[in-house]
Amino acid sequence: MILAALAIIAGFALLVWSADRFVEGAAATARHAGMPALLIGMVIVGFGTSAPEMVVSAMAALDGSPGLALGNAYGSNIANTGLILGVTAIFIPLAVHSKIVRKELPLLLAITLLGGFFLWDGGLARWESLILLAGFFGLVGWSIYSALTGKGDIVESEIERELETHAMTLGRAIFWLVAGLALLIVSSRILVWGAVTIAEALGVSDLIIGLTIVALGTSLPELAATIIAARKGEHDIAIGNVVGSNMFNLLAVIGIAGAIAPMANVPPEVLTRDWPVVIGLTVALFVFAYGFRGQGRINRFEGAALLLAYIAYNAYLVMTITRAVAA
Repeated sequence: MILAALAIIAGFALLVWSADRFVEGAAATARHAGMPALLIGMVIVGFGTSAPEMVVSAMAALDGSPGLALGNAYGSNIANTGLILGVTAIFIPLAVHSKIVRKELPLLLAITLLGGFFLWDGGLARWESLILLAGFFGLVGWSIYSALTGKGDIVESEIERELETHAMTLGRAIFWLVAGLALLIVSSRILVWGAVTIAEALGVSDLIIGLTIVALGTSLPELAATIIAARKGEHDIAIGNVVGSNMFNLLAVIGIAGAIAPMANVPPEVLTRDWPVVIGLTVALFVFAYGFRGQGRINRFEGAALLLAYIAYNAYLVMTITRAVAA
């Protein structure tokens, strides 16, 4: 138990650090290859910040714990929207100027509904997972198109400033790209082992562990990126990071896990407890940030509402764990 807890702590620390190095290396390598700044921000960085969830879920599925992968994806989306955007907006109200981000918001809502539809029959078949993966590649293609045709979008200048801040030589960029990816895999393996061991020791499902401990840990890169971007006044990057990560989680993270290990019996509480929270927070984000009567904005009150929803949900999960341990 103690060794498993230490594995989780060490896995998280290495995961967050390696994810940051991987993203910076990938972005700098793409920059040296002549990629436009907007394309790097939307595809390379967007993919990189979701890399922890993807690798952890793949490892969990390979280890025979698809529930951990599903919990990681849904829990990360709940943490991204409720915790990360909630905390950020309380201190720094977020305004949405980017047309690209506004287009992504209804797309995120549609993808969330699709994921719930696939789970409605109590399982996730391999063919449904492959559809999610196809949707992921379609999303990447759409992101590339939006980046190439979205010249002048405000998020482009924000990304340009970020790339200049983290400039590095080509050799150094390639080194961190490769080393970061390798360390991501190693840290994910350590984290999954620790999480599954803790779940077995406490007598709770790997789904619960994925929704709580693992989801929070794999969301740390987004938390850091969002707060830093908001403090610099780069509000569209802050919200865009979360929206992009949430779409990648629903399509790639669940799709990869389901393709590796189809889920014949998804726990019923996923549809009665977890998915409703995901869709509720997604709808709230859409209403707050889209800007139906003008500029989209998440103010302090709305940020507090998102954070309270996150706290209430996790308090309920902690009660579930407590009851399982007591039993």
